[in-house]
Amino acid sequence: MKLSRWLILTAAVALLATGCASQTAREIGIDKLSLRQAEKTLNKGIRQYEDGDLKSAQKSLLDALRLGLTFDSDKVVAHKYLAFIYCSSNQEAPCRDEFRRAFDLDPGFKLAPTEIGNPLWAPVYNGVRAELLSQGKIKP
Repeated sequence: MKLSRWLILTAAVALLATGCASQTAREIGIDKLSLRQAEKTLNKGIRQYEDGDLKSAQKSLLDALRLGLTFDSDKVVAHKYLAFIYCSSNQEAPCRDEFRRAFDLDPGFKLAPTEIGNPLWAPVYNGVRAELLSQGKIKP
């Protein structure tokens, strides 16, 4: 009986140690570093956009999505800025697609008051929003 208790205790300690080691490996693993790189790339893309470098911003935002942003809210931001870039470049179809992707990730997605009045992308955003509302895919 003592031997079986000892085996159970040893097995439990080994399982606990394995779980801790795995968690530590995940915390410092390449996936974690990759995610931080994605967020840095997103921030870089936003800065480039704000500086008026739309071509570089587009590349950085697409790279951030490809690298795997952790949070849907960050993905929504990337798609929103991509939509702005496409609409600013008279590319309405890709602009619409990016707004749809943002709504897919966040059905409550709304532009900020300072963004909603922009004549380049507000009509496209409003059109996508109205379409999704009529289809019942998002709520008012």
